[in-house]
Amino acid sequence: MNLSNKLQSKNPIFDGSSTFLPTNLTQRDMLTKYEKIPTYIFSESSKATIAVAAEIAELINEKNKAGEKCVLGLCTGSTQIGIYAELVRLHQQEGLSFVNVITFNIDEYYSISPNDFQSYNQYMRNHLFNHIDIKPENIHIPDGTLVLETVHDFCREYEKMIADAGGIDLMILGIGKTGHIGFNEPGSGRNTHTRIISLDIETRQEDATKFQGISNVPRRAITIGIDTILNARKIILSAFGEYKAKVIQQAIEEEIDTLIPASCIQLHPNAKFILDNSASSHLVRVKTPWLLDSLDWTDERLTRKAVLWLCKQTNKPVLKLTVKDYNDYGLSDLKATYSEQYKLNIKIFNDLQHTITGWPGGKPGVEDTFRPERAEPAQKRIVIFSPHPDDDVISMGGTLLRLVEQGHEVHVAYQVSGNFAVSDEYVTRFLDFHHEYIEYYDYNNSIAKEQELKVLSFIKDKKENVLDIPELRKVKGLIRRMEARSALRYFGIPEQNIHFLDLPFYETGMKEKNPVGEKDVDILIDFLNEVKPHQIFAAGDLADPHGTHKVCLDAILIALEESKQKEWMKNCWIWLYRGAWAEWEADEIEMAVPISPTELSRKREAILRHQSQKEGAMFMGEDDREFWERAEQRNRATAQLYDNLGMAEYEAMEAFVKYYP
Repeated sequence: MNLSNKLQSKNPIFDGSSTFLPTNLTQRDMLTKYEKIPTYIFSESSKATIAVAAEIAELINEKNKAGEKCVLGLCTGSTQIGIYAELVRLHQQEGLSFVNVITFNIDEYYSISPNDFQSYNQYMRNHLFNHIDIKPENIHIPDGTLVLETVHDFCREYEKMIADAGGIDLMILGIGKTGHIGFNEPGSGRNTHTRIISLDIETRQEDATKFQGISNVPRRAITIGIDTILNARKIILSAFGEYKAKVIQQAIEEEIDTLIPASCIQLHPNAKFILDNSASSHLVRVKTPWLLDSLDWTDERLTRKAVLWLCKQTNKPVLKLTVKDYNDYGLSDLKATYSEQYKLNIKIFNDLQHTITGWPGGKPGVEDTFRPERAEPAQKRIVIFSPHPDDDVISMGGTLLRLVEQGHEVHVAYQVSGNFAVSDEYVTRFLDFHHEYIEYYDYNNSIAKEQELKVLSFIKDKKENVLDIPELRKVKGLIRRMEARSALRYFGIPEQNIHFLDLPFYETGMKEKNPVGEKDVDILIDFLNEVKPHQIFAAGDLADPHGTHKVCLDAILIALEESKQKEWMKNCWIWLYRGAWAEWEADEIEMAVPISPTELSRKREAILRHQSQKEGAMFMGEDDREFWERAEQRNRATAQLYDNLGMAEYEAMEAFVKYYP
């Protein structure tokens, strides 16, 4: 089984269906009555990408058989990488031909060279065009190198080329966090055509990782307009990941609004959205399905979700909910499934209370039926997977500290180097120190001096849109290693239990990483077989806008699947944490670890050891709070949530969801 198939076949985290839609048309209409665009939800993004690629391939084959050209509108972004990879596979393994395909990309940065690694021209070559049999003359991408005075004429000519090709048969779209399609930013009108536009600040922040800092992101772009998009005969918009869930809900369920450009797709007679679970999480049929139709309340997780939603609507703790509350908010059928409504309140209260534990590794010598973790073995071997060299302390620093102090053998494994997130200025600062140090002690290490001079010379003469040389990436990775060691030493973790796996998929020098490969999985399998853990913590932070967390989780899940016959796996429990971007919803949490004021202070100190990611860090996103501030406010908010629901009042809490292989 190849890696792609392994990703598809592994159990999804939250549900096992490929779509939430029932086959019964009446029920289907009920569940989708808020949706103004046909929307299909897949349990896995990998399944969704295969479905989209299959639809593209079907159209190409139909046109080939008819002896006609197939005109595609194409876009870029992380969502499309899997789609293009599947198209390449279909070409190379199943004979899909692109000889009769004409493509028009919908946008490009201005100004940028087509050979710059951040350009969409380069993206398309790397992910699609260089691997298929498309004719070069059939490829059209906006020119980001034009003299400004000629851009208007180019845009008119681009529209004419689309018309001369017979119009676009199928438009493939993604969506930005602001709701933009192409680079049609908020405020773009319904009747817009190909033009040069100014990029929204949120869009530039979203692209900052790719350009190694927002200051390097172009301020303008060339994009085809909304009218041009709507003139396509068919539109498929794909979106994966939780961080786009809110704007997806607005585009699909709310009225057309130029501030959400993607909502204009509602006007198209043959358009659809393809989503994964995470991207669909704000849709009514996913978030609050009881508002649409009567449900089967034998699903305990759904019951808990509905009751906690009711608490939020009424601003009441669980034990204060009344019959009137259930009736007023459309949950009378849920209440009716219990002989007494108050018994339901007590059940949910007890379920919630049983998630709270000060013993995340299990409490030895106690009855553990209702505890999140089992009591035995009393001292466990524990692996904490951290995608980057700071996610461990940011996401679960308080829990990590508890595990160490409660006598467990804790191993922390950093999956990637994180070198992409270290600024050149920070490297210069460290090399300045290194230079002074070796000069002071008169060290005669010619190789070290040679490497140091090479790196400093590269930084001094570095041009925009140039990849870091390997020597510079190595220094940046070493800086992050040093910071990670410092934080874990502060927590009392011995050096031999700190592991830097440096998974190869990450080492591209660019924002866009390679897919999970056999080498990545082999490294994880070898490591797990060496430690033989009783407990694993991993990042389930699917809201991560940069995507590395998702790839790291995929690699872990494949490694666990490959190791399922191992003896140690039979007694291993897996917990997923979230990071700096979001927290689990109350109904999802299966283990909540209280953090005292002292522990929260120590967690902050550990985070601050990661100096390169403090103020001025390269990839803070649109949130200007430092990572320690985000973590503390998120942990306090979780504790406040439990307090509001009627639980004990704590300073802060870290939350986890159990993964069932």
